[in-house]
Amino acid sequence: MLPGMAAIGIFLLAVSMITAFKMINEHTLPTITRCTVLAVCTAIVIGVFGMLRLRRWGWVLVTVGCLMGAVMNFFAFHASHIGGYLIQGLFTLLFFLYLSRPEVRERLH
Repeated sequence: MLPGMAAIGIFLLAVSMITAFKMINEHTLPTITRCTVLAVCTAIVIGVFGMLRLRRWGWVLVTVGCLMGAVMNFFAFHASHIGGYLIQGLFTLLFFLYLSRPEVRERLH
């Protein structure tokens, strides 16, 4: 396993768990929004564990999660103009580009 894959997995695991706990305690959002965010976080956590076992389905879930996270952060930056969203979006886009390299895909089963 490449060290970058492990680092990306740990980062996405932490971000997904923090987001899930925030959504559980958030009562001002509609229920459908909270359930959708919890479902996406669950899929990313499952994908991280699959990717750490070098499974292709885990890599696909994590790659899609990185792309969705980047798009979400860029949209949040566009709506609010808070620089933190832009920085996190760029990091997540960088992780997506790292995971799309042929060297990473060759190591998967």
